This record gives sequence, structure tokens and C-alpha cells, in this order.
Amino acid sequence: MAALISSLVISWLFAKSITNGANLGLEFGLVGGVAYAAYYLSFAVAGWVIYRMRTVGGYASIHHFLSSKFGRGAMVLFSLLICFRLFNEVWSNTLVIGSYFGGVGDTAYYVSIVVFTLLTLAYSLKGGMSSSILTDVIQMILFGVLLMVILGAILPRVDYDVAPILSTGEWTMATGGNLLLVAILQSFSYPFHDPVLTDRGFLSDPKTTLRAFLWATPIGFICILLFSVVGMYGQLAGVTGQAPVEVAKLLGGPILLVMNFIMITSAASTLDSTFTSFSKLAVVDLRVGARSRVQSLDGEAKILTSSKLNPSVYLGRLAMVTIVILGTIPVFLDPAILSATTVSGAMVFGLAPVFCLWRLSVPSLSFYLSVGFGLLCGLFYALGLWPTSWAITGGKYADLLSVSLVEFVGCFVLYLVPLLFRTSTASTSAPTNINPF
Repeated sequence: MAALISSLVISWLFAKSITNGANLGLEFGLVGGVAYAAYYLSFAVAGWVIYRMRTVGGYASIHHFLSSKFGRGAMVLFSLLICFRLFNEVWSNTLVIGSYFGGVGDTAYYVSIVVFTLLTLAYSLKGGMSSSILTDVIQMILFGVLLMVILGAILPRVDYDVAPILSTGEWTMATGGNLLLVAILQSFSYPFHDPVLTDRGFLSDPKTTLRAFLWATPIGFICILLFSVVGMYGQLAGVTGQAPVEVAKLLGGPILLVMNFIMITSAASTLDSTFTSFSKLAVVDLRVGARSRVQSLDGEAKILTSSKLNPSVYLGRLAMVTIVILGTIPVFLDPAILSATTVSGAMVFGLAPVFCLWRLSVPSLSFYLSVGFGLLCGLFYALGLWPTSWAITGGKYADLLSVSLVEFVGCFVLYLVPLLFRTSTASTSAPTNINPF
């Protein structure tokens, strides 16, 4: 179980997530770190839902559940949402790599991103990459070593007094509270569009898996919160920019090298999983092309190689190249790294009732109403069209909280409306008993 816990935690401790945690610590202090760490409530939600789906529903995978209950169309739409998630993972993690070689707009910044992405693609194309539990454990140990090295370098600079660090930030809605509530709300939908996370829910027996997910919740929370100390210290030191980069520079060359190393390895691991997950979608989940010869190992796709490549291998490799091209384009549009989480979470909020109320017998229309409403709200927010007058709080992320609250209510209501209508119709069409006795 320890290996599965490590695999779960490290699956979300990639370059983007630890950078976001540190940056929010820099911006909002302790509140920012707690806000981003709250996304790890997703583990508990997903663990419990998947446990019940396996033990009560008898489902073997997320796609099995969707296609059985809502039809192939729902499964395809869900797969497209996964594509959006994987698309975001490409540019959001490579942006982190670029920040260690230059600023936005610098030639070195873009060259490093392109070179890093192509090298990782070449490695994946060579034979595919299955997410290995052993590799995850090693990477978790590596992260722990990095964290101890960083904290060991920071603590002497504050005379081993953590009180100033823990007192950074203010517990108000405008200074991180908005994002904290958003993270809690999105935790009921966000984990289900991450194939790397949900695949791990079907690896071991249900009880062991549930315990692993529940243990991963506080462990992941603590890891992100501790790494956000980098940003909190940066706030005390008055640094600006990307917290991990600037604080590492402040701590000296050796720390910068260690930070650079862990970011590169974690980003490369994330891209490997992203490329192969996208291949799995194209070749296995969507049943595109000829009969697949892709095998599943540890919940992720491993494209088989041989001297004579079959059409499925070509298709899988083409899918990898496609996601690289599409996922690299946003790099040149200067997006915010955190938006890969917040905007993506807003777009998929419609999945919350689909999975949290999975036992309800509802028509397929419920799926499309809920998911469609979530997509519409998320699109309005992403395009800057969400009415600011609807915000009930002030400060940063007020609009994001507003759209999340509207989605929370709207998606659940729209998911249940067809069921209520069907129940009402059945009641009115039933014969009336004129003699109740």
C-alpha cells in the first residue's frame, strides 16, 4: 500500500503543482499554501467514489461506468474533457522549465521549452512509457530529499523560528480565502478528469486502494504546504517573480541546481504520463482505428514496439506528436501557470454530480445537461465574459469563486431535473386508486 500511496501523491507533485504552491505562498502567505493544498481533498473524494463504484457497481474503469450508464456519446465527451486536461499539462509544466533559463520573451526561455519538450517526446516515441510504481516511489523519495534540503537552507536564515513564516498572509476572502473555497468545491469534480489519478483507483483490491487514497490526502496536503514555505520565505525576503526560481537564487547556486534538477525530472515524468495517456485515449478508450495492440500496465498505456509496427503504434505515436504541438502553442501566448488548474477545474465542474451521485438511476440527458452547463460557465469564465457583478466577495479569484458556486448549484439541479420529471410523469400516468381502503 505504501507504494500506491507514494504513486498517488507524486502523481500530483509535479513541476506545475509545486510551483503553484510556492507562488501562492509568495502572494498570500500561509493562506495561499493552504488554499492550493486543499485541492488534495480530491484524493479522498475520488477514492471513496471509485471504491463504491467497484464494490457496489462492479465497474472496472471510469470509461466502463460512463459507457454503461450514459452511452458511448457520454464516454466520448468525457474523453474530450480528459484531452483538455492533458493539453493543459503540457504547457503548464514546460513553462516551469523555461523560467529557469530566462524570462518570458527571452530567446533562451522559448528555446529551453522547445528543446525539453522535444527531448521528452523523443524518449516517449522510442518505446512508450508506462507509469511504474517503482519509479513513482523513487521520485517521491527524491522530492522528499529536495524538500528537506530546501527547508534546511531556509530555517537557518530565520534563526529556526517558524513563527514569522506561519504569520505571513491574512485569513480573508480577498487574500486567498476565495481560492481556498474554490479548491474545496472543485475537489468534487476535478479528480475525475485526471486519468493518471483515476487509473490508480483500479490497480489494487478495493479496500487497499481506498486506504491508499485516504492516506494520500493528508500526505499530499502536507507536501504542498511545506513546499509553499519557499514562497512564504520569499515574501519575508521581498522577492518577486517565480518563487522557486527567485528563492533558490537567493539561497545560493547549489540550491538553484537542486531545484532545477527536481523540476526537470518531475516535469519530464509528467510529460511522459501525459503523452502516453493521450495515446491511450486515441488508441484504446476512443477505439479509433484498427484493433488495438496496446496493453495497459499499472493503469496507463504502454505502446508496444516491434520491428514491424502495427497501425495502432503509428496512431499512438501520431497522438503524442499531436498533443506536443497543440500543448506547446499556449507557451507563446504567455498564460498563467495556475490557470491550468483553475480554468480546467471550472470547465469540468459538471462531472461532480455524475460521479458523486453515480448510484442514482438517471437518463443520459442528465449527464449532458450537467456537463454542458459546466462547460458553458467555464468557457464564459475563460473568455473573460463572466459577469463581475455576480461576485459575492472581493479581491483576487472572486470571479472564480462566483462561477464555482453557480456551477455547484446549477450542475446538481440540472442533473436531477430529468429524474424528477421522469418520476412526475410516471406518477401522473399511473392509474388512480379510487378506494384507498
